[in-house]
Amino acid sequence: MANVILIGIGITALSAAKSLLSTCNIQAIVRNVNLTNSQDDPVLALAQDNEIPVFSDTSQSAIAALITKLQPDCVIVSSYNQILPPAIIERTAFVNVHYSPLPQYRGRANVNWALINNESYSAITIHRIVPDLDGGDILFQELIPIHLDDTVATLYERLNKIQAENLGKTIVNFLHGYEGIRQNKEEATYCCTRLPEDGVINWSASTQSISQLIRALVDPFPGAYTYFQGERMIIWHAQPISNPPTYVGRVPGRVIGRSKTEGFIDVLTGDGVLRILEVQVEGQSKMAAANVVKSVKSTLGLQVSELLNRIRTLELDVIRLKEYAK
Repeated sequence: MANVILIGIGITALSAAKSLLSTCNIQAIVRNVNLTNSQDDPVLALAQDNEIPVFSDTSQSAIAALITKLQPDCVIVSSYNQILPPAIIERTAFVNVHYSPLPQYRGRANVNWALINNESYSAITIHRIVPDLDGGDILFQELIPIHLDDTVATLYERLNKIQAENLGKTIVNFLHGYEGIRQNKEEATYCCTRLPEDGVINWSASTQSISQLIRALVDPFPGAYTYFQGERMIIWHAQPISNPPTYVGRVPGRVIGRSKTEGFIDVLTGDGVLRILEVQVEGQSKMAAANVVKSVKSTLGLQVSELLNRIRTLELDVIRLKEYAK
């Protein structure tokens, strides 16, 4: 069996480790995890059950030192948040697992962006790591359709299953001489990193685009969010309304319907109506939307009047503090 190191800090690492266990000798797993509590992390639990050392320092210097010490035949990366420099990848063979149809969707947050962009398919690509971002020869690739009810969680579940079935075999083929298929760089597209604040909902956008954003950011991601009564409110589950009433007087974000028994609220978008089913106000648990928004006179999103009132309140507080300090 080939000796390998697995670097995996995200939600793809567990299926990667399971796949490699069947075909390789995993010398170490690099993962940013609390090493004292395996119950909190399934990758750590799997490693402990199979007597695989886990290293929680994911810095490039620590990875370089580990490679020098263990001299693996290959290092496999399945979710890592840094670009490895030539000085490290020249030390041994490196293979990356990338959830996109390379050469399209190089970069970060690829599954999220595929949903946001209303793509018809996503993919898993296993490729060699070279100095060019996600540019190495393709060793394995499989596309999957994106269904209307898919979320980022269901897509990761399906892609993780494909990884579990194929990563180990792909690494063996690679180490036995398979060189893969060269990418056409002229066809490359790129995705930037997504930050939590990128998930704010623009209610003037189309119903479809808002729905796609919500589906792209469900658990384990931070969630698409709006504001209600000045508080951030994450929307975890929503669905477009088919054949909604036509509003020629339209205020995007305005609540136009509410069902206390079924727990939903209906909200105007830029071109239709979105039914919101489950929300979470910051600092609270998830709950039915109708348990939070209790009036059809409500409008979601930051309101200028609310911001002005907050500014005025802060100004009065400053005046009081100055008077108190005299």
